[in-house]
Amino acid sequence: MSEPNPSAADRWDDAIESVPVAPWTAEQVRALEQQQPPLSMWRVVAVQALVGAVLAGLWAIFGSQPRAQAVSALCGAAAVVLPSAAMAWGLRRRSAQPAAALLGFLVWELVKIGLTIAILVAVVKTLPELSWPALLVSLIGCLKVHVWGLWALRRTN
Repeated sequence: MSEPNPSAADRWDDAIESVPVAPWTAEQVRALEQQQPPLSMWRVVAVQALVGAVLAGLWAIFGSQPRAQAVSALCGAAAVVLPSAAMAWGLRRRSAQPAAALLGFLVWELVKIGLTIAILVAVVKTLPELSWPALLVSLIGCLKVHVWGLWALRRTN
């Protein structure tokens, strides 16, 4: 016969008896920060813009309606790049207080989401020959720059 699985309460009791982790010293934090390569928000924005331009160029070369698809791709890139640039500008100063830094991040994230929605609504209302595939491919491609950046950072460590 096998023993019954321990209940969730029993597992939490085991965790309470575990050895506590000592807090890091300022020197340990500085040493970790020196080991990690700095990642500039502006570099991410620049790579997003580059990806958007490349995708728009590809739509212009290989698209069935080159002009409309290239413009749609540029609009998709703008819906990512412009709000990201606004957020990078808004977060350019670091706050000494963690609560203020978190609040600032949340506020600028809301601004970023609002700008993205406003740009997309404006594009849909004003662009008569909108190519949804071009817009969405460009938008998603620019959004994925963060994932590629994290992947590249992981490979360098």
